[in-house]
Amino acid sequence: MLAGVPSQADVVVVGAGATGAACAAFLAEAGLQVVCVERRALAQAGARWVNGVPRAAFQQAGVALPEPPEHRGGPSPFHLVLPRELVCARGPAATIMEHDVIHVDMRHLVARLQARAAKAGVRFLPEVAVHGWAQGQAETSLATDAGELRARIFVDASGLTGARLLEQPAVARADLCAAAQAVHELADRAAAQAFLAEVGGRPGESVGFVGVAGGFSVLNVYVDHELETVSILTGSIPALGHPSGKAMLERFVREHAWVGPPCFGGSAAIPLRRPYERLTSERVALLGDAGCQVFSAHGSGVGAGLIAARALADTLARGGTLRQWEVAWQREHGALLGAFDALRRFTQQLDGASVARLFASGLMEPELMKAGLNQEQPQLTLRALRTQVPALWRALRDEPALATAMLSAAARSRMVAALYAQYPEEPRQVPAWSRAVDWLLRG
Repeated sequence: MLAGVPSQADVVVVGAGATGAACAAFLAEAGLQVVCVERRALAQAGARWVNGVPRAAFQQAGVALPEPPEHRGGPSPFHLVLPRELVCARGPAATIMEHDVIHVDMRHLVARLQARAAKAGVRFLPEVAVHGWAQGQAETSLATDAGELRARIFVDASGLTGARLLEQPAVARADLCAAAQAVHELADRAAAQAFLAEVGGRPGESVGFVGVAGGFSVLNVYVDHELETVSILTGSIPALGHPSGKAMLERFVREHAWVGPPCFGGSAAIPLRRPYERLTSERVALLGDAGCQVFSAHGSGVGAGLIAARALADTLARGGTLRQWEVAWQREHGALLGAFDALRRFTQQLDGASVARLFASGLMEPELMKAGLNQEQPQLTLRALRTQVPALWRALRDEPALATAMLSAAARSRMVAALYAQYPEEPRQVPAWSRAVDWLLRG
């Protein structure tokens, strides 16, 4: 063992990105002895780009809201725009004026959470790889570059392709979003303003081009208020025959001379499937991308990971078991993620033209899209029903196949949420429950 590392910790957390660092901090603040292992240098751990995160997620997790430079803008109007080749008129297909999402520089958020964890007494082991379970230890010891690490509990927050401490199945290629994000300087402020004006946006507002590479695809552009930088976020599913998010981003930069030199950014594969049916064993918990705790409707996992980390730490701090955390989390938060996975599967089957027809039908009501941005279940208010019901009748008349498919997805979404609310307490009942969820999701 390395000097200063306890021979037996209460918890070993694998991964020092946002979710892992947050979990380590919460556990240490509760008085537990925590070691956090990271295969990269701490300054390179986790996401290194800008993500959209609902403010409510920070509040639920007990993490202070970001401030500049970590906070890079928002909430601000979000304009959804269809590709030029799909529509005659320019301007937004829809605008979400009010929502809860802010732009967060993940480099600063990860550093802030790591500092909080270190202050609470977490012992970090950077540039230490995990090689699996030490032979003969029966899940009580990890084999690492630093020697064996022993603990009562192990938390795998190492991402989609990390330590895989529960030997969780690989995510199907059709359920992987190839996402990319980059912040660039502006080379021509006037041209940037002209671009925004053409599509109905202004500096400080987000413009999202939807259906640019299949139904589940987006190219978001955010020019800051000061006209100093532009943030470009892309995502698609290459397994369905579409260009990757990185290729989409690079093409956008090539085609718009007003985009200047890059400042920072990155790319990653994001799991879109519903959370794994089992997130724990007796001693191990999966957290964040490692457990597919991702809001798959648009591939955002930061807020979900922070909330899951808080719930796990609180459960262990009060003497609860990993299984108790798993049941409670699946019933509440798994229900939300599973429900929106049904909607993700619907949009994933569409092409760009179908997305344009969906918006034209009036079925994409702003309040529904706002709920998706905020990562919350939509509320069927009387105000919303006054616009949704007439739009539904028109869509059933003008676009019967599309409207019927969307209604089916919405119904399955509700049924999946209801099934998750009944997630079994008995582990032996989970496989049958999981088959029922999968049957609903396949439609």
